Amino acid sequence: MKDVLDDLKVQYDKVTGGNPTPAQKAQYVAEVQRVQEIAKADPNDVFTDIGNQLGALMDAYDSISKLFLKEQLEAKQVYKGEESIGRRALKRILITSRLDAMLAEIRETMVYKAPPELGALWSKFEEMWQRIVKEQEEAHAEELRLAQIASWRRRKRIAEIKSKVAWVSAVVFVVLWAVGLMWLTTRSAMMKTSLGVY
Repeated sequence: MKDVLDDLKVQYDKVTGGNPTPAQKAQYVAEVQRVQEIAKADPNDVFTDIGNQLGALMDAYDSISKLFLKEQLEAKQVYKGEESIGRRALKRILITSRLDAMLAEIRETMVYKAPPELGALWSKFEEMWQRIVKEQEEAHAEELRLAQIASWRRRKRIAEIKSKVAWVSAVVFVVLWAVGLMWLTTRSAMMKTSLGVY
């Protein structure tokens, strides 16, 4: 920091020629204070701040991506709204343009404006992003597979219950029919006996 302040003083003396104006003095003092504040800052805080700013951009990018995905999913259903097809097409074009611009801004920030200590930030980010996208695709596929298995088991259980209900109903019907037949036979025999018919 001492070297930076010494260099700043040398440049200040060259510019002012030893006779600074009040505005130049104020600007010099403000710059010295800014350099001192930067020197006090923890490098990790700077990295955290950069991460937070880039994270906010990525959050905005993600929310716009979800809006675009929603538009695409709705396009595959019967549309009953008031917007024309042309307006909806224009909305999708504007969303993709905004996504492209945001991604270019993020890439530019990571490549040209990130501190050199972070190295090839864009390359690292892109690699990690692709890895997470792949992991999420695998997780969604697994979730879908488990949901399909649960649905198949539920349908199988319902079919088994229906089958058992059908069997129980058939048995109850046969038993009731047999009881009814026996009752009619017994009653018929009793009537024949009471009438004296053999």
